[in-house]
Amino acid sequence: MPVFVRLSIGVRALVAAGAAVLLAVVIGVVVLLVTGGSDDAASGGGKCGTADVAKGKPVEASSSESDAMSPSYVTDGNPESRWGSAWGDPQTIQVDLGASMPICRVGIKWEKAYATAYDIQLSDDGQQWTAVYSTTTGAGGDVTAGVAGSGRYVRVLLRARATVYGYSIWDIQVNSGAGASTAPSLPPGATTEQLLSYMKPAEASSTRDTSQCTRCDASRVVDQDTATEWVTAEDKTGPAWVRVDLGAVADVRRVELVWGKAYAREYTLEGSWDGDNWTQLSTTDTGTGKVDDVPVTGQARFVRVSMKKGLSGGGYALWEFRIFGTGGAPIAPPGEAEVPSEPYSLVWGDDFDGASGSAPDPKKWVAEVGPGVTGELQYYTNNRNAALDGDGNLVIKAKREVTPGSKCPRDPVTRSTTCQYTSGRLNTNGLYSLTYGRVEARIKVSGTQGLWPAFWMLGADLYTGRATWPNSGEIDIMEHIGREPGISSSALHAAAYHGGDGIGGKYHTGGDLSDNFHTYAVDWRPDKIVFSVDGNAYFTADRAEVEKTRGPWVFDRPFVILLNNAVGGPFPGPPDSRTRLPQDMVVDYVHVYR
Repeated sequence: MPVFVRLSIGVRALVAAGAAVLLAVVIGVVVLLVTGGSDDAASGGGKCGTADVAKGKPVEASSSESDAMSPSYVTDGNPESRWGSAWGDPQTIQVDLGASMPICRVGIKWEKAYATAYDIQLSDDGQQWTAVYSTTTGAGGDVTAGVAGSGRYVRVLLRARATVYGYSIWDIQVNSGAGASTAPSLPPGATTEQLLSYMKPAEASSTRDTSQCTRCDASRVVDQDTATEWVTAEDKTGPAWVRVDLGAVADVRRVELVWGKAYAREYTLEGSWDGDNWTQLSTTDTGTGKVDDVPVTGQARFVRVSMKKGLSGGGYALWEFRIFGTGGAPIAPPGEAEVPSEPYSLVWGDDFDGASGSAPDPKKWVAEVGPGVTGELQYYTNNRNAALDGDGNLVIKAKREVTPGSKCPRDPVTRSTTCQYTSGRLNTNGLYSLTYGRVEARIKVSGTQGLWPAFWMLGADLYTGRATWPNSGEIDIMEHIGREPGISSSALHAAAYHGGDGIGGKYHTGGDLSDNFHTYAVDWRPDKIVFSVDGNAYFTADRAEVEKTRGPWVFDRPFVILLNNAVGGPFPGPPDSRTRLPQDMVVDYVHVYR
């Protein structure tokens, strides 16, 4: 039995004759066509015949409304006879061509009782079927579909009726040959560009699966998640490729490549009907990485980016390979998070009302326990260092306290690697997360050398294990360090910009922020994130600018809220002889508005 390639071709009216060079393929053969040209293929000499190979051939159907509407009428050549089905779904009608042959075009003349959703399928044995045309927006009338495949049997699988009656067809015509004389049509009304590649099968020349890049396979480029990426197996920048199967032939209009740091300087975008024979859609030898938004013109089921030369020896990496157009067999991505509109309302918060010494509300906060993860020197306790003060505040206390059996970076004061300090770190993971809105807290920060109080957010994917840091994203609303008493820092971190390369700003005051309470906030929207202190906006991260100059924007996902009072680490530096402990980070409230 031949190996079939599953193709599903929609219907769309061609634009002006001679307007575009289109791609057509029969299994193993590529033919390049110009609309409005002859039936001869521009390469390979293939030709789609004009003879109706279905005329007079036997026909079977799942049902008939009456003897006067026999299935045989669709191939009898009589324009006044028709087949009509019973009133129900689904239905089928199939033509036996008598022998297997290449099929390049199928025409259907619908009566008023047409199908809105149907497939055209081919088979060699009448048992196993391969779809070569599929639509859910059928509009009846006369449909001519250029297809690519072979088989003895041609079947129309009817899935949804346009009327309360059955299905009715005047005529089914089939043309055989090595190439279609017209480009495959797309569904009537399919004029709105949409994302075609979401969660479609993807393959690559190689993939990486290491402790630094776990499961960095091709499927990551179609998951609409800039926290996951595909990376080549080897750190070299020779030829490599990634391809996506759109599931059906599509009119491809635009390709968006979201590159990792290891991007291709030279690459080609290609299209194919069968996954074996490719036609160039676009090419460049001046790629600059970040986000490439490439307009293309072509029809293909498979789309491939072939990388030829990289900027360095680090291999290649792609966060996303997005393909836009019409037709295909798109899967709708999850709905985008609702963008809040002003005036905002309070939707979540904690005012820390409660008895003195009581623990933070366990329905809102989780205590993280253990050493820090970015070179800090403290050991976070299970709320021994975080408690309400009875006056409407949460107090997170950092103090000198040895935790036996623990391990921290070496303390420069005692020279010990046993954690010499304790503190508290709280998060809302599993209890509350958000995407977009205004997040603010009124805080009196701690303020001595080596301390690092922070109010911030982390991508929830980090806690589920779907993504690692910094891929998951981080939004630092407030970071304060004792050696800069009058400065509050903000930052965004992602895979392409993190640590000292993060994107952020600083708010300068004339005094010491630890002397009084201040309100630290972020206004977070899909297109930008604005940071403020006491209502004074001091830094804005603009999405378009970030994607253009730094890398993927990862801040369209749920984030959880964190509070902590760290000791040591690369940002504040370690405690020294100037450090005075204990020190309190006092939080009046945390509010979320949407």
